[in-house]
Amino acid sequence: MNTNDKLPLTIGLTGGIGSGKSAVSQIFSDLDVPVIDTDELSRELVKKGSPLLREIEDYFGKNIILNSGEVDRKQLRQIVFRDKKKKQWLEKLLHPEIKRLLLERLKMFSDTYAIVVVPLLLENDNYNFIDRVLVVDCSESLQLNRAIARDQSSSEEIKKIIDSQMPRAKRLALADDIIVNEGPLESLKEKVLALHEKYQQLKFK
Repeated sequence: MNTNDKLPLTIGLTGGIGSGKSAVSQIFSDLDVPVIDTDELSRELVKKGSPLLREIEDYFGKNIILNSGEVDRKQLRQIVFRDKKKKQWLEKLLHPEIKRLLLERLKMFSDTYAIVVVPLLLENDNYNFIDRVLVVDCSESLQLNRAIARDQSSSEEIKKIIDSQMPRAKRLALADDIIVNEGPLESLKEKVLALHEKYQQLKFK
């Protein structure tokens, strides 16, 4: 629960791979709602020449850096997916900095409500300032098809990612709000608009 009155009403947007988090966050953004994506904050923190990137290079080796000087995100994702110890090291490095930057940005929008996109929101305890959890949901078969088409990955790779994430039923049980994203874009827009009106009312309470 948000106990800091300098922060806006903060909605944590999450969901499994391929559920449609990006589509939902874009619709909120089109409604002029502030949207902060933690993946983008992570990219910002490990940009070329950053102190965190140097720490990642020291830990994972020079091969983790592309010729452009940027981190090889695909290779890094594969490494931490296979090695729990390395995953924990990376999370310990990044999560406190992501949280610091996120809180900094949120304070710019204290007179409204804001959407924070966190793919693994329910899998960690770094986001205790989130007021409501919004889960974007769809069937596993649809997740699989969307993620394969988007990432150009094999079905085996995507299935492994789905299996590594919180089970769908548990994620839904922890949600304050749910958007089922299995229909056309117009239907999705209607669902987002209904929540937009709800959140505008809640921010004044």
